[in-house]
Amino acid sequence: MQLAATRIITDDVDALVAFYEAVTGITAERLHPMFAELRTPSGTLAIASSATVPLLGHDAAEARANRSITLDLLVDDVDETYKALQDVVEMFVNEPTVMPWGNRSLLVRDPDGNLLNFFTPISEAAQSRFTNAAQD
Repeated sequence: MQLAATRIITDDVDALVAFYEAVTGITAERLHPMFAELRTPSGTLAIASSATVPLLGHDAAEARANRSITLDLLVDDVDETYKALQDVVEMFVNEPTVMPWGNRSLLVRDPDGNLLNFFTPISEAAQSRFTNAAQD
């Protein structure tokens, strides 16, 4: 099995696509006005309109209702990312912080309230874990 994508359902595809293009530097591929994908070597972030929900099943998803998923984005330098996001992100959950598991993390919310964790491994163990995963 292979995880193909993570999908966010939103009421405003254009706004969420613009946000993710700005924070990642990746241009989304718009497959349809109601659907876009931002592709990376390690995975794809899909953004779909809430208008697609009836196709999935009655009440299968609800935009802006997530409070349990975090999108983790590996970056070279969390502190530089924090500076670069000042004009892009409206809600910072914290400033760059060293976590007990060996990462320096910055948590923000996207325009729909979804949590993003920009992180850089700072411990040798954490760094080798992500280096090895990237090589696989």
